[in-house]
Amino acid sequence: MGFKKYLPLLLLGIGVLVLILVFVFIKNFSKEKGVVDEEVAIEIAFKDRPVASLTPSEDGHWLNLKVDKIKVAKSSSLDYELLYTLPDGRTQGVPGTVDLKGKTSFERKLLLGSESSGKFRYDEGVKEGSLTVRIRDSKGKLLAKFSTKWHLQSNETDLTSVDGNFKYTLTGKPKGMFFVTMETFGLPSYEETDLPASVESGPYGVFSSSELPAGEAPGWQITSGNIFYK
Repeated sequence: MGFKKYLPLLLLGIGVLVLILVFVFIKNFSKEKGVVDEEVAIEIAFKDRPVASLTPSEDGHWLNLKVDKIKVAKSSSLDYELLYTLPDGRTQGVPGTVDLKGKTSFERKLLLGSESSGKFRYDEGVKEGSLTVRIRDSKGKLLAKFSTKWHLQSNETDLTSVDGNFKYTLTGKPKGMFFVTMETFGLPSYEETDLPASVESGPYGVFSSSELPAGEAPGWQITSGNIFYK
């Protein structure tokens, strides 16, 4: 009779103990898998930020992702995530990971669509998306995170950023060309040119499927022919 009296308290104690053990297990498992709170990403000086670009193919079905000048200390790997929106509102994603050991840059062709057994299905009508880059150390800890939105256009003279802060106006209407306008995180060739330690706006890059036609972006400084900042 006495045992039955304390049985509910005993069961409660066992339940609490089980919850504690599960919490500890999940916490340790997350650490082993490199799952970290992204709020711990360190602030990277502007001059040390990587430079990202998305260059469209001639048919607009591929975006060539390139990240240069990766200088974050202790960097071991880089995760990228390309997201884009379809005309019907659905969101598609292209994730990937790159081993950075001994590398300060990389390139990868990303398909706006899907591939199965060598057959490609292209997503038509894509106009906007985002790119997120996460740099991690050898233990999977997040060191730095950079994000930007990108705008894919064709047959338009005004090439604009998604946020509306930047516009590059072509002198003539292009035919059969695709353009991506996006923030690039940093500026290229910082060591070789007289560039600022920080910028007020941008940098924005305009990347085209062939040579970028002549145009202008009033009020913006230009470097490398297609990257602009204030």
